[in-house]
Amino acid sequence: MKSPAKYLLSAWSWFTFGLLCAIWLPAVGITFLITRPFDRARYWPGFVFRRLTVVHRFLNPHWKFKISGVFPANPRTPYVVVCNHQSFVDMLLISQLPWEMKWMSKQSLFKVPVAGWMMRLAGDVEIERGDARSALKALRLCQDKLEQKVSVMMFPEGTRSRSGELAEFKDGAFKLAIEAGVPILPMVLNGTYNALTPNSWTFNQVKAELRVLDPIDTSNYSRKEASLLRQHVQGVIAGELAKMN
Repeated sequence: MKSPAKYLLSAWSWFTFGLLCAIWLPAVGITFLITRPFDRARYWPGFVFRRLTVVHRFLNPHWKFKISGVFPANPRTPYVVVCNHQSFVDMLLISQLPWEMKWMSKQSLFKVPVAGWMMRLAGDVEIERGDARSALKALRLCQDKLEQKVSVMMFPEGTRSRSGELAEFKDGAFKLAIEAGVPILPMVLNGTYNALTPNSWTFNQVKAELRVLDPIDTSNYSRKEASLLRQHVQGVIAGELAKMN
């Protein structure tokens, strides 16, 4: 049986998130308009957008977030960033990182009022699951972001884990990194799986960690060897996840 305190705290967390979205939308819009002439990749609107999660973290009593590892020295060094995916809350934790990345996200998220509008202003990349043409278009947009010196964030599992276990990675992120000639930046998340109660709006208290690992060079791989790169990166992430459990 859920306690009244849990319902109250969950309601507070949703309320503050909605309020922050309403406050942040004008700020992201103004940043987009001001920087549009010289920021084709929309680095700064995205950076402002994701600061919302930093404020929400301090207002949300449910989650204790920790970030570890070595961050890129130059925030405009482009990487294809890949991470395991346990929960919706992963996006809120990863957005705490102090540099901007463009997210490849499912198309339905862009239709969410206010939050989805900010994703569009931020220049995030939408993809329709199961649509090959949409996937090809999304990868081309990601390559353009990389050419503009902005990293791209992808979940190579394709969707969040339904069991908490690491699912098989797909090749897309690794083909992109090889073709764009940029390194893979692997990250590992642990602890967010139970943050949101399944089939419910209530949150659970969790302690979650995001660990940034060393970049992985892709220059020795050809496009035909994307699966070998995928296997290597998945092994690195799986090994680090086992240490964190």
